[in-house]
Amino acid sequence: MSSSRLGLRLAACLLNISEARRKHIVENIAKAALLGKNGNSVLAACLEAFQSIDMEVQEGIHPCLGAVDLIPIYPLAGVGVEECGAVARSLAESLVLHVPGSSVFLFGEADLPGKRTLVQRRKQLGWFTRRDFSALEPDLGATPARRCGLTGIGASPYVMNCNVTIDSQDLALGKEIASAIRGSNANGLKGVQAMAFPHEGKIEIACNVENFEDQEATETSEDSRYMAYSVLGNRFSYVSPHYIEAQVKKLAGDQGIGTVGRALIGFTPQECKNCAEYAIKGSIGEFWKIRGGVFM
Repeated sequence: MSSSRLGLRLAACLLNISEARRKHIVENIAKAALLGKNGNSVLAACLEAFQSIDMEVQEGIHPCLGAVDLIPIYPLAGVGVEECGAVARSLAESLVLHVPGSSVFLFGEADLPGKRTLVQRRKQLGWFTRRDFSALEPDLGATPARRCGLTGIGASPYVMNCNVTIDSQDLALGKEIASAIRGSNANGLKGVQAMAFPHEGKIEIACNVENFEDQEATETSEDSRYMAYSVLGNRFSYVSPHYIEAQVKKLAGDQGIGTVGRALIGFTPQECKNCAEYAIKGSIGEFWKIRGGVFM
């Protein structure tokens, strides 16, 4: 993900867990990410365990039953995205070996030789439209079944999520906006993968924001189109969340529709690096419990 004053590269592991009602299950999974094979703590920190899970559990509100994000961070010496791909593949092989009935599809650096992106794999699998996975052939493991589902495992440059909600229930309009800003569009935003979903009576434009190598990149401000940063002498860029929101607002406004908010899921690369360094240097493994009072 980034170089670090710790003298090591930091690898961020995003785990999406299908559980958001039982707080103790989420916390136990987060704690497991901080333990080695012998049960001893490892040099790591879990930065996020679903930002508002405490509020949701206490108040009995469960708007997100299948999307709990955990972000454990591990400092690794001499490891790049290719090596992380090998680690991800090893993890997938271990999963199907030790969990009967489990099945896995691979993406990014773990998907050899094609290195297909997560979006490509999801499209191929009919991820958001398919209801019967039994006809699919996984990359590893058994034929997908309802009990274990289908798990995606891979490695890629750092990705964050920026979601903008438009004040409309018109899904077709949402899809038009998502298509317009998508990086695969000739006039879209580089590195942005976008989809439109109904969300709490409105339409949400959900964006994966990928980093990309850009040796021409220079330091930028949050109001710029692209944000730049450096990793061990290599320069990378990503589209600013502020710019994504501004583009969605403009496209929606052209149709007489407003926007009602933006949600940044996870962190920008620099925020993730700052939080990771602070937590690891202070041996604060369960950083998600206190991070609101430190950086936010």
